[in-house]
Amino acid sequence: MATDREDCDSRWPRRLYRDGSDPDPRFTLANERTFLAWIRTALALMAGGVGVEALSAATGQPSPLRTALAVLLLLAGVLCSATAFTRWWTTERALRRGRPLPAPRLAPVLGYGLGAIGVAACVLLFVTGF
Repeated sequence: MATDREDCDSRWPRRLYRDGSDPDPRFTLANERTFLAWIRTALALMAGGVGVEALSAATGQPSPLRTALAVLLLLAGVLCSATAFTRWWTTERALRRGRPLPAPRLAPVLGYGLGAIGVAACVLLFVTGF
């Protein structure tokens, strides 16, 4: 039977699993599901950006406003995916240490950012007829 130290050495990231003790598996699995939800959100944002740019190309009339909207959606997806693992890590570390969970820093940024992108999309519809 493997010792706790050997178990920590077989899991990645080793540095995380050497810290504290294993929490209830339900919390770890919930943290993993949340990470996957952020990744799905990132994929949806990037797909939206690609879709907007594809629509722009299909019309045959390139629009800097559509391209800007596509870039904003793509950047929001990149931000979301880049911070998803960090969020998973800090939450898992808090669970292992028995500490309070970290505040969701990405949620307000993404919420307000997507609100601004939505307003920009509405302006684009009214100005150019999209």
